Amino acid sequence: MGSARYDLNARYDRARKAGYGTKSAGEIFTQNAKRMAHESMNPHGISFRESRDSEVHPNSVPIILGLDVTGSMGHIPYELIREGLPKLMGGIIQGGVPDPALLFLGIGDHECDGYPLQVGQFESGDTELDMWLTRTYIESGGGGNAGESYLLAWYFAAFHTRTDAFEKRRQKGLLFTVGDEPCLKTLPASAIREIMGKGQQTYTHFELLEEAKKKYEVYHISVLHSDQALRADRGWRELLEQNCISIEDHREIPNVIKGIICDKFKNSTFGTTGTGGLDQFNML
Repeated sequence: MGSARYDLNARYDRARKAGYGTKSAGEIFTQNAKRMAHESMNPHGISFRESRDSEVHPNSVPIILGLDVTGSMGHIPYELIREGLPKLMGGIIQGGVPDPALLFLGIGDHECDGYPLQVGQFESGDTELDMWLTRTYIESGGGGNAGESYLLAWYFAAFHTRTDAFEKRRQKGLLFTVGDEPCLKTLPASAIREIMGKGQQTYTHFELLEEAKKKYEVYHISVLHSDQALRADRGWRELLEQNCISIEDHREIPNVIKGIICDKFKNSTFGTTGTGGLDQFNML
């Protein structure tokens, strides 16, 4: 996956024709009406999602974006498809990282939700990324258990992704989760089996974080829109320290991610000046 280029002009034209700027979330995210995850995003039975180099993208940079799709955070995928995604991808490429490969995850609550994990593919093209984002089911669930399953993003990244960046160059990818709740502390083997189809071991969130860190730089973007979110933020800061990024305006998410990625790779072999990975670059 990830062999296409990101064409901003084509994306803006397609978004206009699709009505992303005027349609409701329910009209865009059609899985919501079906009340189920899209078949292609069901992780059950998945062995690996792969980020591989290609002629178009010879130095692929794997990026995982785990979006909280529970009740209080379900609006964020909607904002991304309306405006945020082209700002994110265009900004990364303009910032000197020409070969980003982005994988969307939908994150819920493995103790309460029917679909606590949804999984896209690593993609670089505008058409493909829009497809995976709009296939996401905004379950709007969660429960009263004081947390969400952000640790599922760490589990999947650690055990179910393969990347040329790491295997060929020993370069870590970047993993971002976005949300307003604490992280649930335990992922039971029974939950892993139910979600993935197999699983023999129970993990703590600390263990999964350390496993994910072997192949990814791990960040959490904490959205501070309530007193509860402020309390959760304190726990995230203790867990991730400087890799917890706290914001009050969720519209800043693309800028935050873009800034971290471009700052990290501007002096590395990933970072080159220019816009080689972007067709017809035309940022608004």
